[in-house]
Amino acid sequence: MIQGAAIVLIFSSLMTVLSLPALSQTSGELQDYFKNSVGLSQEQIADIRGGKSVGKVMKSRTPDEIFVWGAVYVKASPESYVQFASDFDRLGKLPEFLAIRKFSNPPQVADLEGFTFDGDDIKALKECKPRHCDVQLPAQAMEHLQQSIDWNAPDVDRRVNQLLHLRAIERLREYQSKGNAALGSYHDKGTPTDVSKQFEYMLSYSQVLPKYVPDFHRYLLAYPDARPEHTEDMFYWAKVKFGLKPTLRVVQLITMRGTSGGRPACAIAEKQLYSSHYFETALDLTFCVPDPDNPKQPGFYLIKAMGSEQAGLTGVKGSIVRKVAVGRTASSLEKSLGAIKNILEAKQ
Repeated sequence: MIQGAAIVLIFSSLMTVLSLPALSQTSGELQDYFKNSVGLSQEQIADIRGGKSVGKVMKSRTPDEIFVWGAVYVKASPESYVQFASDFDRLGKLPEFLAIRKFSNPPQVADLEGFTFDGDDIKALKECKPRHCDVQLPAQAMEHLQQSIDWNAPDVDRRVNQLLHLRAIERLREYQSKGNAALGSYHDKGTPTDVSKQFEYMLSYSQVLPKYVPDFHRYLLAYPDARPEHTEDMFYWAKVKFGLKPTLRVVQLITMRGTSGGRPACAIAEKQLYSSHYFETALDLTFCVPDPDNPKQPGFYLIKAMGSEQAGLTGVKGSIVRKVAVGRTASSLEKSLGAIKNILEAKQ
């Protein structure tokens, strides 16, 4: 999930190499991207080309930002990864996913079976109020929750999750109609977080980006308007456990297909629309760049840039948490890329 200057500079540099929907890239341009934009050593570049996954923690502007980058060479077609990324049955079998499901079009309440707060979160919601809440919610949602729920009812868990489902569908449909303006603000901490403005700032830090991929960049900000050709959208929710507690997330998956020297290439963005814990803003970018040195053989560079902004990463305690979180994220990305490589190549 990506933040600040790091994402934009790397994203824009990569787009000089992967210029969807058409591209004429060279091995030298790719090497320059790895070395000068990402800051990899020659040994790391050789490791990637040799099929070893490499992860790197990138510099952030503030302690609240976490940004990691990773890549691996895969002997398969880029389209195989596109299919992999949208195979929710397979993703649901991974240990970090407690549940995952694609939304219907249009989204329906029935899509949210399994999308539930656990007991600890429901207890926290009972005491939830603006600036003091253990669950990320807008102030309006907190007030509505307090007024609508009988906290002494024997089926309070069911009632809370039923209301959660209704609100989630309302918010998602509003986003599909109005775009980023519908993302609202979190009021669980001392300083409210305007998700729309934060996301816009994240992607507009550099003026370089629109020069290379104006359509993709514009669509991330202007959705549902300005949709480019060869682009598909889908939405899914997931219940994941990558922190101290289960986290509910709603994500937009944007896939843009193109070509590289006449061969398939792709860019995928996973844009977080909601998270119950940890991530205030998050964006994952994945790029499938065909191998310019072997145009007649299946093979591509799978490149991931993942970033997020989280509260609670400042101060003495926060700095310790940040150090652990960053280390685990980079290590997990390397392992994930290696696992994806093995899965895709096994199907060849």
